[in-house]
Formats: sequence, structure tokens, C-alpha cells
Amino acid sequence: MPQASSLFTDVESSVVGTSAVVIYSPSGKTRKRFPEGVVEVYASEAEALAHADPAKHRHAAIASGPSRSSEGFKLFYLVRWLD
Repeated sequence: MPQASSLFTDVESSVVGTSAVVIYSPSGKTRKRFPEGVVEVYASEAEALAHADPAKHRHAAIASGPSRSSEGFKLFYLVRWLD
């Protein structure tokens, strides 16, 4: 049976992927999961970094998602910050 490459990404699955994103996070970089309404997906890390603006609480990151939570929300899970 194939092994997942990490806790957040299963290379055999097309359901949830890992993407370069910009996350609007006015509370800073302390959270690990974010609702889809504050996440913008980009084609590459460079593009996400170009659209980030830390002064406006918009941070570039790699995130896994979206996946549906038990409450029915679509969430992205932080893998790592890029900025």
C-alpha cells in the first residue's frame, strides 16, 4: 500500500492537494487552519509571494486543502509559511 508523503498530502489522492496560497490573517501567524474565505490559491510559490502583503496581513504560505471539516466548513491547513 502506498504511503502518504506527509501528514497533509497523500500523493495517491486527488481529493485534497497542497498549493501555494496567500492567507489573510489579521491575528498573525499563530493559527494552523483557515476557512476558505481567507485563502487565495496561486499557481506557484513565486506568484503567492508576489501577491503577499504582510503589512496588510496577507501572508504567503503552502497549505493543504480545501477539506471539509466536521462542522461542514471548507478549511485549508497550514504546511509552512513562505514569508
